[in-house]
Amino acid sequence: MAKIALITGATSGIGEACAHLFAREKYNLILTGRRVDRLEKLAKKLNTKYNVEVAVSQFDVRNREEVTENLEALPAKWKKVNVLINNAGLSQGLDPIQNGNLDDWDTMIDTNVKGLLYVSKIVANWMISNKAGHIINIGSIAGKEVYPNGNVYCASKHAVDALNKGMRLDLVSHGIKVSAIHPGAVETEFSEVRFKGDKERAKKVYDGFDPLVADDIAETIWFVVSRPAHVNINDMVVMPTAQANAVTIFRG
Repeated sequence: MAKIALITGATSGIGEACAHLFAREKYNLILTGRRVDRLEKLAKKLNTKYNVEVAVSQFDVRNREEVTENLEALPAKWKKVNVLINNAGLSQGLDPIQNGNLDDWDTMIDTNVKGLLYVSKIVANWMISNKAGHIINIGSIAGKEVYPNGNVYCASKHAVDALNKGMRLDLVSHGIKVSAIHPGAVETEFSEVRFKGDKERAKKVYDGFDPLVADDIAETIWFVVSRPAHVNINDMVVMPTAQANAVTIFRG
């Protein structure tokens, strides 16, 4: 019987890259996100290319009722989830705390923290019933360091770091693995979302050096998931060679 991976935020970037990699490894997939057209297009492509089953579930992780309704509506066979990749997350704005946009704060906290919790609670209970599973939480270097004007985004990713440790403690007796991957600069939609569609400003973030790409993180996640049953990688920080910490990037 094929294993199942559930990936949140699968419509682009790291989530989409994970979908391709896990399909290549013959996992059946549950893909979630807000943009159903992208989900359905990706599902069709993966089914055709890799001959795997793909279920699509459209919801916004910020909406507790949507999360619960859509995940619980999945047929029983899809609740045998082996791997949960909590990838859905974003940053909004880059302002000092005194100038922060309250709607941006709500969006980041509701997505990065509460959304992760809503999905994890449901899937963790499935894993407990199944007596196995692996939860991968996508953090950030912003969850390890605070940088100027990062304030609330950094706080939300520090929360992911803490929640990852808490999940590990709470689920260890059930044989469930929990791991966090904390990327540095990854060239995806991230900066474009942060700057609300300003592509020129987003592009400048990656000028002068080779950033990570989504496939780099997907391959790292696969490495973590593919370890032997007795091995759990609790925590991993992955950076471009040119990036030493959150704010130090050598631009040649």
